[in-house]
Order: sequence, then C-alpha cells, then structure tokens
Amino acid sequence: MFNYMWQSQRQRSLVLALTVLLLFGCSKLMPDYQQSLFIFGTVVDIKLHGVGHEQADKAVSVVDKAFQHMHKDWHAWKPGELSSLNDSFASDQLRPVSPFLLPLITKSQVLFAQSEGLFNPAIGKLIALWGFHSDDLPSGLPPSSEAIAALVDQSPSMDDLEILNSQVRSRNPAVSLDFGGFAKGDALNTAIELLRQQGVDNAIVNAGGDLCVSGRHSGRPWRVGVRHPQADGIIAAVNVSDGECVLTSGNYERYREYDGVRYPHIIDPRDGLPVRHIASATVIDRDGGRADAAATALTVAGAKSWFRIAKRMQLKYVMLVDEVGTIYMNPAMAKRMEFQGEQPEKIVISDTL
Repeated sequence: MFNYMWQSQRQRSLVLALTVLLLFGCSKLMPDYQQSLFIFGTVVDIKLHGVGHEQADKAVSVVDKAFQHMHKDWHAWKPGELSSLNDSFASDQLRPVSPFLLPLITKSQVLFAQSEGLFNPAIGKLIALWGFHSDDLPSGLPPSSEAIAALVDQSPSMDDLEILNSQVRSRNPAVSLDFGGFAKGDALNTAIELLRQQGVDNAIVNAGGDLCVSGRHSGRPWRVGVRHPQADGIIAAVNVSDGECVLTSGNYERYREYDGVRYPHIIDPRDGLPVRHIASATVIDRDGGRADAAATALTVAGAKSWFRIAKRMQLKYVMLVDEVGTIYMNPAMAKRMEFQGEQPEKIVISDTL
C-alpha cells in the first residue's frame, strides 16, 4: 500500500531478502548500479544492470523527480492537487484536474468496476476515520460503530465522480479519494518506463517488496522473494520477466492496535471495517497499478470470492494467504512459485483463470 513516511522492520527485512535473492553475478566490466530513495513511506531500491555510472545517475535523477511530484500531488491528506480536489467535492462544483492526476482517476474508475467495488479509492474518509491518514501508526480507541455506519450509509464510490473534459466533481459529498491501494504500483510502472526512456533496459525498482522490472540480469530473469505475511523472511521465490510487476497487499504492514487487538489498514468498503481474514494477496501483472489495485480487492474478497474477482479483473497470476496460513493460487501462479523452507501445509489451487 501507499503508506506515507512509514516503514516497518519487515519492509527492511524484505529489502535484505530481495538483495540475497538476486543471485546473479555482477559483470566484471560494468558492475551493477544501486541507489536508494526514501519516498512513498518506504525505501525505494533501484538496481540497474549494464549501464555506466554517469548514465545511471541521470536516469535515477529523472525517476526521483517524478516520484517527488507523485508524492506531493497524489497525497490524500497533505497539501497537493489531490487533497485540494477532495476539499472541492463538498461544494459539488467542477474543478480542473491536471493531466498528471486525471489518468489516475479514470483508471481507478475502471478498476473499481472490474473489482465489483472492492477496490474503492473513494473511501478516503473511512480510511481517515480509522486513523490511517497519518505519518505514524494510529493508536487509541477505534472509531465508534455509529461513526463508521454513518459513512458507509453514504456509499461513496468512484461512480459518484463526474468527469467533463478535464474537470471533475462528485455528486456525493462523502467521496474523498485515497489512492493508497493503487498509486505505488502505477508509480513503479512509470519508473521503469522513465528508465527505458533514459536508455536503461535492465532494471528493478523495489518499493518495500513491491516491484517492477525491465530486461534481465546477466542473461537471466530477475529473481525476487515474496514476503511471508506471518513470519520474517520470504514465503516463496519467483522469476520475474521483462515488464512484469509483483505487488502484495498485506494486513501486517500498517495497523491500529488497541487493547491487544490489531485493526489492519485495508478497509472493506462494504462495512467500513478492517479486513482480517486474508493476511496477504500477491499479484503478478504487466500493469503495476492494476496489480496493486487487484491485490487490495482480492484481500477484501477473501477465500470465497477471490477467484471470481481475479477472473473479472483478467488476472493471470494470483496468490492469497489467509489468517491460518492456507495458500490459495491459480495454476499459473502455482507453476511459478518456489516455496522456501518447509512446504506449506495447505495449498488450494483453483481452476485456470
């Protein structure tokens, strides 16, 4: 998720695991270039293969500039274009939206429909109510059931938005956009495209375990780890091909804890409550934004509905881990996953999508 200015110890562990899994020897003539940026609430590690230092510096600088723009104008609660747009929804007036933000809105509307509303960036007020519009983990008494119900009853959705040319308004004042379940994946795709434009064909951009790649490393696919949602380290390794992205939504990253109970940051838009039944959902796709949104939607869908939602969203590679450790996959994902350590006790493989 798009967690601003916050990084867990497990994120740092996954960065280390990713480094360990990149087992391909560096070229003796041109060693790999590595740079770390701190943005989107996590460390973004960029690794480039087969380019000189000067070219790599320039390419990463271009990516960093784009990331800073995203961080400012895609932010749900700090001053920027998105927060200004959210403020305008209460007045039911059309507001101009820049070409930098508008595609995020239109693409989210499509993903909202495909996911049957389980991916719903319009519930920003619910996310804020639970305390997740903050740089720090929320604490204290959770919101009241009355306050939650009051927002849920207003049914904020992406269908409430009206777009006329490059102007946007909401017919529902309860709408407040939060792209936390989508923007990071879209940003990773953008980073890969910017690197290609700078002549970098072989790269991996990793934001706290969510990543996109281009090209290969020393003639082989990039090999990465999928983080274990219930323990330190990784649950599986996977080879990632040119242009693919691996995105995971998990209820272990960000949460509210009160009186010994954890309330995860992924909110079910249907009842306004945190999702507990799924520990993580991982999607591999060539569209990082779609993979990010899908991972969120599948987490909400749970073990009973994930297959239907994955099919509607036209996903090819999907894996879920529930709260008791059962793993759900489609056959294509099962062929790619190489589990680490002991084989999981229970794996459920659904029919081909």
